[in-house]
Amino acid sequence: MVPLLLVLLLALILFGAGFALEVLWWVAAIVLVVWLVGFLVRPAGHGGSRGRWYRW
Repeated sequence: MVPLLLVLLLALILFGAGFALEVLWWVAAIVLVVWLVGFLVRPAGHGGSRGRWYRW
């Protein structure tokens, strides 16, 4: 009974990790698109120069 539970627990952990990695890939893709759009359409700053759209 214990080996069966260990195998089921391992399968559950691997499925959870795979799902989490899939979600992280989607989040990374969305962040990349938002960054690229912000980089291309950033507003003009002081003196007509184009400034950064984020504050770091």
